[in-house]
Amino acid sequence: MEVTLLSTGGTIASTDGDGGKTPSKAGEALIETVPGLGERASITVERVASVSGFDVTWERAAALRNAAERAAEQSDGIVVTHGTDTMAESAYLLDLTTDLPVPVAFTGAQRPFDEVGTDGPPNLLGAVRTVTHDRVGSGTYLVFDDEVHAARDVVKSHTSALSTFRSPERGPVGEFTPAGLRLFREPRSDADGAPEVGEVDAAIPILTSGLGVGGDALRRAVGDPADPAVDGVVVAGTGLGNTTGALCDAIEELRAAGVPVVIASRCHEGATAPLYGGAGGGTTLDELGVLWAGDLPPWKARIKLAVALAVGGEGVDEAFFERGLREPGR
Repeated sequence: MEVTLLSTGGTIASTDGDGGKTPSKAGEALIETVPGLGERASITVERVASVSGFDVTWERAAALRNAAERAAEQSDGIVVTHGTDTMAESAYLLDLTTDLPVPVAFTGAQRPFDEVGTDGPPNLLGAVRTVTHDRVGSGTYLVFDDEVHAARDVVKSHTSALSTFRSPERGPVGEFTPAGLRLFREPRSDADGAPEVGEVDAAIPILTSGLGVGGDALRRAVGDPADPAVDGVVVAGTGLGNTTGALCDAIEELRAAGVPVVIASRCHEGATAPLYGGAGGGTTLDELGVLWAGDLPPWKARIKLAVALAVGGEGVDEAFFERGLREPGR
């Protein structure tokens, strides 16, 4: 089978350098760390970027999307090596904005290339095994520590543990055992993407509510509501999606100016729901016309809002929930 490896840097490619670990190894060097990998597939390497996961920009994400669309025309599967800090976001963005006929597996490492016990080689092997598996025909996944996760569900849960990636409430799509890939559900895209979307590039800050949080930070981020410095805002609320009364007042000002606001939750599991009244309560926010993230974490809700802005223009609310971005069964 033909597999294209798109390398973007990350810990999997990082070695000691001036000031700390930085990406320095090309995709070809990563392949050489996995004995017999070339016997599983014919692998073509394309370097898309060489950056740490924490410095992936909209422009670099667009370059990755373009490279994946080209690779899909000549490959049976695509593997993306990426830094773990934003890997789940990049995978979700690719899943939302493409409808590729071949599977894509993101992978990387928690331990650098030059560290004893680096987890890069087994993760890379797992990614190649995933995209060449006869049951995995399409969709975007994150493959790490012998588990295959759906791009829509997966989050990074630990700063340094090798088993950092998990899919809260749903669990992985499958796992690798000595007998091969064991699937828990049928592999597919859960994002119901919008491949017609053009450039995705939006200024969307994330603010967090909590004990005593006021509204001034939001006002400073937005600037003049009549000419806002942002395209939208994501608020990580408490519990089901609530904020302090002071923050709610600032959100009301923003909604009056027509700026979209998405309410997510700080909680690691569960979905948002407008239940409580009063200042900052979910039903009060709902009356202001906010959008609800459901069970998406704030950083993925930000990705989805950016895509909705690119798709929907003035009809952001419709795009966020309807135009190609509705997620069945969510």
